[in-house]
Amino acid sequence: MSVKLDEFKKAQEKKVFPSLKTGNTVKVTQKINGKTQSFEGLVVAKKHGKGLSGTVTLRKVIDKVGVEKIFPLHSPTIEKVEVVKEGKTRKRKIYYIREKTKKVARKKIK
Repeated sequence: MSVKLDEFKKAQEKKVFPSLKTGNTVKVTQKINGKTQSFEGLVVAKKHGKGLSGTVTLRKVIDKVGVEKIFPLHSPTIEKVEVVKEGKTRKRKIYYIREKTKKVARKKIK
């Protein structure tokens, strides 16, 4: 039973992903209702590993309102993931960025 499950998981996984680390600015292109839509934001957290259930949380500020989206890594709607800017952080989950202003957040991520 587990052999068939492992084969199914390997067939469903997408092979090409850049190194997604917290602090990086990432652009995700997603296909929604036949249209492509891109979302560029800061990687706040990675959860559930690299398997089929792996997710990435991106944060972006639009009109002084913080927006967070959770993307499943191996979703069939995701077309492309590209790293725009690399950042360096000391923690794996940077939820503290939510309370910081944009200027202070840039200093923390460098």
